[in-house]
Amino acid sequence: MSATAVPAPTEPTHSLSFLDRDHSILAFNERVLDWAHRADVPLLERLRYLCIVSSNLDEFFEVRTAPHLTAVQAGDRKGEYTVQSFEALAEATHQLVDRQYALYNDELMPAFAKEGIAIISHGERSTTQKAWVHEYFEREVRPLLIPVGLDPAHPFPQVANKSLNFIVRLAGKDAFGRENEIAIVKVPRVLPRLIRMPAKVSGGKALFVSLSSVIRAHLEHLFPGRDVGQFSQFRVTRHSDLAVDEDDVRDLRTALRLGLQHRHYGQAVRLEVSAGCSEHLANFLLQQFHLPEQALYRVHGPVNLVRLAQLIDLVDAPQLLFTPHKPSYPAQLVPGRSFFDQIKRRDILIHQPYESFEGVLGFLREAVHDPKVLAIKQTIYRTGVESELMDLLREAVRRGKEVSAVVELKARFDEEANINWAESLESIGAQVVYGVVGLKTHAKMLLVTRREGKHLVRYAHLSTGNYNPRTAKLYTDISHLTADPLVTADIENVFVHLASQSRLPKLNSLWLAPFHLHRKLLERIDAAGEAAAQGKDARIVLKMNALTDQALMLALVRAGKRGAEIDLIVRGACMLPARVPGVTDNIRVRSIIGRFLEHSRVFYFRVDGEEQLYLSSADWMNRNMLRRIELAWPVNDPKLRQRIVDECLVACLHDDRDAWDLMADGTYQRVKGAGEPKGHGAQAALMARYAAPRG
Repeated sequence: MSATAVPAPTEPTHSLSFLDRDHSILAFNERVLDWAHRADVPLLERLRYLCIVSSNLDEFFEVRTAPHLTAVQAGDRKGEYTVQSFEALAEATHQLVDRQYALYNDELMPAFAKEGIAIISHGERSTTQKAWVHEYFEREVRPLLIPVGLDPAHPFPQVANKSLNFIVRLAGKDAFGRENEIAIVKVPRVLPRLIRMPAKVSGGKALFVSLSSVIRAHLEHLFPGRDVGQFSQFRVTRHSDLAVDEDDVRDLRTALRLGLQHRHYGQAVRLEVSAGCSEHLANFLLQQFHLPEQALYRVHGPVNLVRLAQLIDLVDAPQLLFTPHKPSYPAQLVPGRSFFDQIKRRDILIHQPYESFEGVLGFLREAVHDPKVLAIKQTIYRTGVESELMDLLREAVRRGKEVSAVVELKARFDEEANINWAESLESIGAQVVYGVVGLKTHAKMLLVTRREGKHLVRYAHLSTGNYNPRTAKLYTDISHLTADPLVTADIENVFVHLASQSRLPKLNSLWLAPFHLHRKLLERIDAAGEAAAQGKDARIVLKMNALTDQALMLALVRAGKRGAEIDLIVRGACMLPARVPGVTDNIRVRSIIGRFLEHSRVFYFRVDGEEQLYLSSADWMNRNMLRRIELAWPVNDPKLRQRIVDECLVACLHDDRDAWDLMADGTYQRVKGAGEPKGHGAQAALMARYAAPRG
């Protein structure tokens, strides 16, 4: 599993080649796909990992590949994006997709068949089953299909991003005596992609038919009087990163809503067809979408593996799933006791999903219903379409509290939900702002102001992750509840800055991007390097999701060369090669791929015996440091700091079940024992430690 090396755009004295970011993202998905191969993983969960990779690849194409494709179309052979970069990326993605479908066909489907679960094709169906499928087609599917025969009056239709479609080559003449041979059938998204057969025709087994096979079996019914010859399902992926020139926009919300209408019809970047699609039809589609041949993906199965995740919900087989993890109530909190009383006495950490997000919701719930609470301020990045948290903010407004929400409208693929929440809050009187022009607000913070006697007291929640109860069950994150007056004063100042855009006063303890965070991190790294050069103890351990910022990577290289011991726990893209002789000998890079998505950001520095630990919302990427509102904040309590070190850092560094180490050549290798059920897994250990009692 490799991430291709490219020359670093820096001084030759560093003698370092950074790894290519796009190839590093693909290497991450190869590590995720490994879970779909693992025999110790329950069968339906293996399918889930296969679908996750497909979903990740969809987003990769939607966001990352357009510049490469544009370079091909322009014939560029110099610069960051070139014909060569596109070809290398296409080769890597084709290999990954081929491995996906080989796993699907050769391992997963046969394994499901042994469990009495199957997706059966038209040729495998009995006469009774074919009759049922035909009746289903006529009743549920055919009324929603409108085949389009192409001619000068019926040009190639607009095909939405990632939608299922069929292309058909017809023989004979149409009703007007013309020989228009190509027709397109667009399949509505409202139709389920998998349909379970009733027991009366399935013989007691869990048998399914795919929507594509149902339509394929009835194509001739859609074109009476014509002979259906060649045909194929197809799916086009389009560039979907919204680009809005905020400097020229008076109303960002309206501009984004208009942009969302066009997202589904952006530049085509990938074309998927059935493996048996004829050259004639494939070339016709490539021409329609203005794509080179390398953008064509012939797949041996459904063109959208993501939608196969429906099978997980349609099959009642708990033995084929992970044993459900029931998170415990946060260990530092006492149920039934006031959150304010508890937070006032000490800072509280919640390690999600091992501990329940209910601790965060309970804090907000009490704040909403407490008559002493006067104001609630919160950032909104990804909360989901349905959110108790957002309902609580609305209830706070109804109860007469001052509610201020900083809503990030440009949270990728959550724009529509966030626009709707912003409008909902505004409509009942909440103060809603959209952050700073040109900067995404990615910081996660909640501030509650409460009257206690003659004083106003502030309580805060900071988090490495989103205010989303669903992902709080799937992502590892740290929530931090505090009444520290210095920290809460900083948070107040940040909220005022975001709303008023006034000059930010000097902060007590928070590091804020794009103002301080980048510089402060560079200072800490350089301090460790300086101490190491003087023969003093110097240790850096960093946990994040991505490492691609050039200045920070070079600072780590400098510190490592001077003797600082550096461990990086980077789940996804990492452009800094580890253990390169003479360059990164003292730098080790590890990736943990587990049952949960590693998401917490933890930055630990030990210089000459003095420890500092920061939690953060930011990955070490240029955009996070310079083009976003991000926070990093210290954990000063020695016991809490040690808890984070033990649970987030030491546990990952000792993981020999789910860990991969990055090699000097850019490849990832499993640590010895990884993939074996008897190994020590950091996530498994934490699940066992925090599991709620059953009963």
